[in-house]
Amino acid sequence: MASYVVRCGTMRTLHVMQARLSYARGMRVIARTARGLEAGEVLSEADERVLKQMDSPPGGTIQREMTEEDESELAHLAAKSVEEADKCFEAIQALELPMDLVDIERIFGGERMVIYYLSESRVDFRELVKRLANEFQTRVEMRQIGVRDEAKLLADYGDCGKPVCCNTHLMKMPPVSMKMAKLQKATLDPNKISGRCGRLKCCLRYEYDIYEEHRKMLPKIGVDVVTANGRGRVLNQELLSRQLLVQMEDNRRLMVHADDVLSVIKRPKTGSSSSSVNPQVELQEKNKDRHSADNE
Repeated sequence: MASYVVRCGTMRTLHVMQARLSYARGMRVIARTARGLEAGEVLSEADERVLKQMDSPPGGTIQREMTEEDESELAHLAAKSVEEADKCFEAIQALELPMDLVDIERIFGGERMVIYYLSESRVDFRELVKRLANEFQTRVEMRQIGVRDEAKLLADYGDCGKPVCCNTHLMKMPPVSMKMAKLQKATLDPNKISGRCGRLKCCLRYEYDIYEEHRKMLPKIGVDVVTANGRGRVLNQELLSRQLLVQMEDNRRLMVHADDVLSVIKRPKTGSSSSSVNPQVELQEKNKDRHSADNE
């Protein structure tokens, strides 16, 4: 029995599903998950390489390829969800609950309705669930989400002009910190480095590992280096181009490539009378290790 990676639901959850028939990438299917019957999209075969990149994905089975009747039913559910959202909002207002309605998801098989909401505190929504279950005659599931998940559900395009990452290829939100923006010398203006969710952009995480790798390989800011042009002190690093801004002994400032550094002279620590010298061989070995890793 073949296995496939299938994306299902409003939250675009990845499942590893069993199937008796063969399916191609991009095919729309009806699958059974822990939530019931759902519409999904086949992404790839679940081979060993793919499974190593997934962290305990939920399972399921592919029932069949989606038919025209299934497509019509999906369109009907989408149109109906607008009216259902209005009724849900009215019920929340009537009960004066401290929560913001974000989205409503109707499971294809009709087993349940999932309501996504934002709230800064615990919400007693038992009465709300009773009202909605009686109104829609289905099981109602409440799911509290964060602002990043809200963007995943509602956002369209980012500042780059492309669809937001959280609503396309990102399955998990990577941790992002201001340290990453500073290392990449991005503007620290919150309006420019914040995404549609109001938090730091996820794309600040994408190249951070490369920047960090280059930073560790280059001589640190403040150390003395010996170059073909003489001795000087490192004032700044250009990480991607692997260049250094060096102030020479005659106060000239030159951009020097890391490969042109002959040796690095560390300043002695307080109470120490000696300095340690790292020859060019060490720098070349680091570069060699980096190139070997790239080739692998």
